[in-house]
Parts: sequence; C-alpha cells; structure tokens
Amino acid sequence: MSDKLRAYLALHFCVLIWGFTAILGKLITLPTLPLVWWRVLICCGILLAFVPMAQIKNLGRYRFWSLFGVGLLVGIHWLCFYGAVKIANASVGVASMATTSFFAAIAEPVILKQRVKWYELLLGILILPGMALVVGTIDWTMRAGLAVGIVGALLAAVFTALNKKVLENNPPPPLAMSLVELSGALGVTSLVLLPMLWYAPDMRLALEGWDWLWIMVLSLVCTLLPYYLTLLAMRHLTAFATNLTINLEPIYGVLLAAVLFREDKVLGPHFYLGMVIILIAVFSHPFLKKIFEKKAPAPAPVS
Repeated sequence: MSDKLRAYLALHFCVLIWGFTAILGKLITLPTLPLVWWRVLICCGILLAFVPMAQIKNLGRYRFWSLFGVGLLVGIHWLCFYGAVKIANASVGVASMATTSFFAAIAEPVILKQRVKWYELLLGILILPGMALVVGTIDWTMRAGLAVGIVGALLAAVFTALNKKVLENNPPPPLAMSLVELSGALGVTSLVLLPMLWYAPDMRLALEGWDWLWIMVLSLVCTLLPYYLTLLAMRHLTAFATNLTINLEPIYGVLLAAVLFREDKVLGPHFYLGMVIILIAVFSHPFLKKIFEKKAPAPAPVS
C-alpha cells in the first residue's frame, strides 16, 4: 500500500469520526464558548501527559509561535462551527463547511505561493447554487447560523494550508505539533471566555450529567485522534485534497442529524438537493485533476 493511499484511508476514517462532532455539539447542553473551552482544555491536558517537553523545546521559538498562531485560528473555527450548530441546527452547521473547498482553492496557492488552479476555483463557484438552495430553505435565524459556519469554513481553509506549509519543511512530531496548536486554541477560547463570564455571570460553565461523557468522546475520539492522523496524512496530501476529502463530513453529519434529531422534517427536499449539488461539485476534483494535470511526457533518450 502506497503512502498516499494510506494517507487517504486515514483521512477518510477521520472524516467519518468528524461526522459525529455536530451531533455531540447538539447533545452537550453547554453554550458554544464553554463547550469549545472544555474540548481543548481536556485535549491539552492529555497531550501534556504524553508529549516529551524536549520535542516542544526542539521546535524553536519561531516555529512554536507559528504553530500557536495556527491554533488561534483553529479555536476561532471551532467557535464558529459550534456557534452555527447552536444558532441554527446540526445540519446547517455541517452544510456550511462544504464551502471550505472554495476557500481552499484560493488560500492554498496564496499561502504556499503556487499558481491558482482555475478548475479548483470553478468547482468552488459551482458550489454556490447548491448553497443558494440550502439557504433558501431555512429561516433567517438559521441563515445567521449558516453565515457563522461559512466564516468557520474560511478559517479551516486557511489553517489547513498553513499546516501544509509547516509539514513541507522538516515537519515536527505530530503530537508536539498538536499540543502547541491546541494550546493556541485554548488560549483564544480562554481569552474570549473570561470577559464573557464577567459580563454574563449566569452563563453555565460546569459540566452536568451526560455532558461529561459527551465532552470526553468529543475530546478523545473526535479531536485528538483525527487531529493526529490528519497531520500525518497531510505529509502526503495537498491542503486542497485534504479539504476536499473533509467535505464528506456534511454527508455523515446531516444523515446522523436526520436520524437522531429528525431534522429532515425541518429542512425539506431543497436542502438535500443543494447538498447533492455541493458534493457533486466537490468530488469532481479528482477527475478534473487527472485531465488538466497530466504528467509531462518523459524526454526521449539521447542516442
């Protein structure tokens, strides 16, 4: 089995796991900000017990703060994603993430200083009619949630490209990289949480009842494991291919939400038609890549 195939399989496994994150976000009764804060706090605590401090020191000051900065974007992305779930519902939250490929088609070439691929931009534009169908079937409250989710999708495209840049040049150990980035996510959520607790002292921070179980599943199974595996997979995949594969998450998330929360009764057929259009546009990429990026023929041997 080739490294690239192994990377794709690991990434698909991660996406399957991520399909449960919106469901867990719905099951956990905490508001968005405490939910994300607990998620990254538990992850950082576990990683601190396993990552040798020598690996952190070997990163160097510049790389450490670069990874910490990426983690800030990760934290804001999670706030947007779970904010979309809380404002609207789980299906709208995961549907908004389908725009990540469009943003990735622009973010990756800019950050990695590569040529923008016109067919990737075209695929991103083709997603828009599907998004129009999705938006047209939800009320204004849910549209606010969709907008917040799209901001999260933009941030996901940016931090994925930044991670790819880090992994292309002497990649650090994935667990050490995860710890620094998740520490950045913890930092930004703590920075937002503290003044919120001051201005809204009635906001619930404590975990109650089943919240303890769901937050542990979210942290261990749906965060640490896929975060680690994704960083390993990205050593062999582009940022766009990574985001493209991650677009399977709306399928799992929406289907799970429909089964568990009966959200299919709220959203209607146009929502799902829009989702199909989005996914057709997204998964056309491998075929277009084969057509427009054929390997140049090998030069004829000199006689």
